Amino acid sequence: MDRISLKLPGYYSLEDLLALSSHVDQDIRLAAEHLGIAIDNCFGQEVVASAEAKRLLDHLMRTQSRALPPGFSAIRLVALMRRAIAATGLDLSDMTVLTEAASGAYGVTPIIAAMAGARRVHAFTRPSRYGSVLDVTDWTSQLATAAGVAAHIDIIEEVSPNILGNVDIVTNSGHLRPLTTDLIDHLPDSAVIALMFEAWEFRSEDIDLQACRRRCIPVVGVNERHEAVDVFSFLGPLCAKELHDCGLAVCRNRIALICDNEFTEPIMRGLVGLGAHVDAFENVAAMYPDEWDAVVVALLPACEPRIGYAEARHFAAMIPPEAVIVQFWGDMDRQAIMSQSLNVWPTQPPPAGHMAVLLSQIGPEPIVRLQTGGLRAAEWVRRGGTASPNGLAQLV
Repeated sequence: MDRISLKLPGYYSLEDLLALSSHVDQDIRLAAEHLGIAIDNCFGQEVVASAEAKRLLDHLMRTQSRALPPGFSAIRLVALMRRAIAATGLDLSDMTVLTEAASGAYGVTPIIAAMAGARRVHAFTRPSRYGSVLDVTDWTSQLATAAGVAAHIDIIEEVSPNILGNVDIVTNSGHLRPLTTDLIDHLPDSAVIALMFEAWEFRSEDIDLQACRRRCIPVVGVNERHEAVDVFSFLGPLCAKELHDCGLAVCRNRIALICDNEFTEPIMRGLVGLGAHVDAFENVAAMYPDEWDAVVVALLPACEPRIGYAEARHFAAMIPPEAVIVQFWGDMDRQAIMSQSLNVWPTQPPPAGHMAVLLSQIGPEPIVRLQTGGLRAAEWVRRGGTASPNGLAQLV
């Protein structure tokens, strides 16, 4: 700050703040509103009092290292959320929602709920590798302020029985997992749990399903292929992003897709659309030898790794030494892979049962659509709607 020659004693101009913080105008205005700092008009320009400007700069500098690209800007996320709410018809008026407060694109969930008219949104957070409680609180507040719904959201670090006893919808979100027997037993009889993805993707370690059955509390999945959500269309670009990250062009690459679930068609469509030659196999044993550039593994997780020593030996016999085994979904025994001197990507395995690449890595759109759809499916069941094969809601 000492290098800036202030023309206005006792003030920093907006131009000064832009130069000092390296943030854009919109970020500074949103941060000032979040912190309750006034931007005044003095001497023919917009200014902030010096003491408040230093507080604003401290906040902006602290968030600089995690600054998101323009596609993730608060103003754009609010626009995407409005479109998704309109497309799904989400209406949470008179409802209370318990969800998470998170970083990046995953921070939209409480904002969507509040924008859709929820009476109260409790957003639980805790420290994680993606950000501190303070980081997440700042991001959630920034989004809520941009959307004009800050008054409807409480950011909490503890979920009390009093909160649980008044909840209509609980989301199966990362910070809240696992949804235990104790949590479920404190919910009202009318509560609904939003799975936030398709019912067939249910993971037993996330939710105590027996407790839900005993309490007659529905666990509601969302049809990700429904036209109002259409998250499956992003699986091809997501797989392409993972292949690009490991150094493959996709275009003119020969790719073997090992997939035993509904991901096959959208992944193939996305990769073929980028010029790849793709052959799909329902299991590893069906794969034949070829000059493969990559083998994409997208298998439904099971109790044991889907790729073990037998599968690794088959890969070694079917692919050239320079090919890469790319884990998209489905657990792999990395020791088995390494025993055959196979190349594997990503270098670090995901948590058991989870995808190896996050939808948010290709932008916020699929996350906004998925979170909105997940809430809409739960709202539909909470209001007495029934699940149907082509509808939005699915029951676990």
